[in-house]
Amino acid sequence: MNEDSPPAPIIHLVDDDEALRSALSRLLKAAGHEVRAYASAGDFLMTRVGPLHGCLLLDVRMPGGPSGIELHQALVQQGETLPVIFLTGHGDIPMSVQAVKNGAFDFLTKPVQREDLLKAVGAALDHGTSLWKSESRKRELARRMSSLTPTEREVFRRVTAGQPNKMIAADLGCAERTVKAHRSQVMRKMGAASLPELVGIAAEVV
Repeated sequence: MNEDSPPAPIIHLVDDDEALRSALSRLLKAAGHEVRAYASAGDFLMTRVGPLHGCLLLDVRMPGGPSGIELHQALVQQGETLPVIFLTGHGDIPMSVQAVKNGAFDFLTKPVQREDLLKAVGAALDHGTSLWKSESRKRELARRMSSLTPTEREVFRRVTAGQPNKMIAADLGCAERTVKAHRSQVMRKMGAASLPELVGIAAEVV
């Protein structure tokens, strides 16, 4: 796998209704998706390891443990960006609408129609891939920034703010050729082939 590519997406299905869980799992697998099913929010949390890529199909009401709403709130508080699609009964629609306002991706009413399910899941997976790439880019830029020395960080800040080498040298109390050397190192470490590209990177790391 290319390190710039996200891992294969997995659909995590959390529902206490065993028959529905089995039916939805079969449907999603037949459509070519990888599925992992859980009988409760607790089961999902116990097996969750590291950042997740894919989406979460989550029942709103699950007796005997955390509800889907509570699980979603916990994931949001932890900074988890996995798109969440709620599975809801008609009586839970207002609750699900509020959950979407609080960051859930979508909600589907039971009984779930095949076309509606596959359309929502496809959209959630596309959204998840976009989020993964964005987060991956942020992590990579943070790694590059951490490789800069304090002086290189200062040169990076001043160069991308439009200051010429001569002014930077005067402000830092060093020779202009030293600034040029630092600037070259900054360009290399940040992976920028030109000044406009470096300025663009600076806008991303602000």
